[in-house]
Amino acid sequence: MSKKVLLIYPEIPLTYWCFKYSLEFIGKKAVFPPLGLLTVAAMLPEDWKVDLIDLNISTLDPEILPHYDMVFISAMIVQKKSFDMITSLCKDYNVPVVAGGPYPTSLWHSIPNVNHFVLNEAEVTLPKFLHDLHYGIPHHCYTSNEKPSLDKTPVPRFDIIDLTPYSSVPLQFSRGCPFNCEFCDIISLFGRVPRTKSPQQFLAELDAVYATGFRESIFIVDDNFIGNKTRAKELLKAIIEWQIDHSYPFSFQTEASINLAHDAELMQLMYKAGFDMVFLGIETPVIASLESAGKTQNTKEDLLENVKIIQQHGMEVSGGFIVGFDDDPENVFDLQVEFIQSSGIPIAMVGILDALPQTRLYDRLLSEGRLLYESNGNNTHKLAPNFIPKMPVQKLIDGYIQLLKTIYSPRNYFERCLTFISRIPQERMVYRQFTFKEFKALVLSLIKQGFSYYFMYYFKFLLNTLRLRPKLFSEAIALAIKGYHLFKITEILLDEYNKSLKEEEHTDTFAPSFASTFTTSTDTAGMVHTDNP
Repeated sequence: MSKKVLLIYPEIPLTYWCFKYSLEFIGKKAVFPPLGLLTVAAMLPEDWKVDLIDLNISTLDPEILPHYDMVFISAMIVQKKSFDMITSLCKDYNVPVVAGGPYPTSLWHSIPNVNHFVLNEAEVTLPKFLHDLHYGIPHHCYTSNEKPSLDKTPVPRFDIIDLTPYSSVPLQFSRGCPFNCEFCDIISLFGRVPRTKSPQQFLAELDAVYATGFRESIFIVDDNFIGNKTRAKELLKAIIEWQIDHSYPFSFQTEASINLAHDAELMQLMYKAGFDMVFLGIETPVIASLESAGKTQNTKEDLLENVKIIQQHGMEVSGGFIVGFDDDPENVFDLQVEFIQSSGIPIAMVGILDALPQTRLYDRLLSEGRLLYESNGNNTHKLAPNFIPKMPVQKLIDGYIQLLKTIYSPRNYFERCLTFISRIPQERMVYRQFTFKEFKALVLSLIKQGFSYYFMYYFKFLLNTLRLRPKLFSEAIALAIKGYHLFKITEILLDEYNKSLKEEEHTDTFAPSFASTFTTSTDTAGMVHTDNP
């Protein structure tokens, strides 16, 4: 029987990752559309009427809910607050809710107001739910440990969404990662054996995006794009041909492991395909912390040299960094600053270690009696760990704040940007477009940043770029605009931190009280008990 369903994507809170203040320069509202829901939409029966609302670019009028037979919702843990608001509204209007995605998959047993959980990988569990729904016997929870082939994964329904408000479109090539980092939940969600789509499948998805008229960047959201290097190279060769046939309409970004630097052929293929950025999970320069966290692949590398090699192959390196490991020395914050500044990594996402559900770290801390409460999924904006660290909590928070303050001082940020600009070749396969939108962004940048307290560092960076890499001037403007967001978020965090310091007057109760303040404001899932199902 045909149904009318509404797909809702919850709001992502203000964080370093959302780039809210940068997107305003280019007239965008969000970085990515909801790839998971768009893929689910393609798996629903063809005779169903499907609408989608992304709360990151629009609002939800509750009065429309009764016009739908059910609501589908997918979310990450960081979207919990918005997720709960949506499901509560649906309950008020008596509209059934079907939920999936990383947050429900990890914590479904503690989530209220959901009628049906369709968890893990939708290729396995969604058909079972749809079958039972058709016969009027849908169950409360559908789950499976099966890791399906991606051969049958359909092309996402880009026809049901306007891509104009987004700065990038996400596509997926593979799931799974061959490594076994203690703090990462990817292997529990998707396994350690990377599974890939065929090049033909991926090109069909590129065709679908191209058909919408979108002409900006594609982010391949694999947690490790090079988990299967042979398959990645096959795909890259196909992308190169597609890009040539279509006059290079897209630039590409992705996530990978640091051993990318070992494979010159792979980096050259990425360059020719139009890749201009790769995110690396570097975590820490402290070898003991890498070893205890199970990230042994990084202990075998000259991390700084590998970053430089990747940059010299034409790709910006963004990096993920963590403080709060059990083996972190007291000077870990200084070590992180030194590494980040030397690396020429402009966008360094540094967070306090977070114990996510379904990770080896979570299980270990729970068994040691050190887990305090469930993660809120936001390790950069939550200024307290969700566990009892080996380092005193106040020292960890103070060091983290000083680390952020240092790396996102305009002087240090623009120094890293210039290091990066000076390393990459001036010739690129895809140059950042300079349309009226980019001209408007430049004017806004000159006004907002050119008359800011850091105007000297801003203009010094732009002038040095014109001197060293004039063809990359638009890239420099983009980095400056991203810096505007990073500076704003850092200022917000510093204000909150200083406010808490004044309230506590540096008493001995500062650390636990400060932790309570932030975990309450970010709406965590509650305290952890060893008898949870």
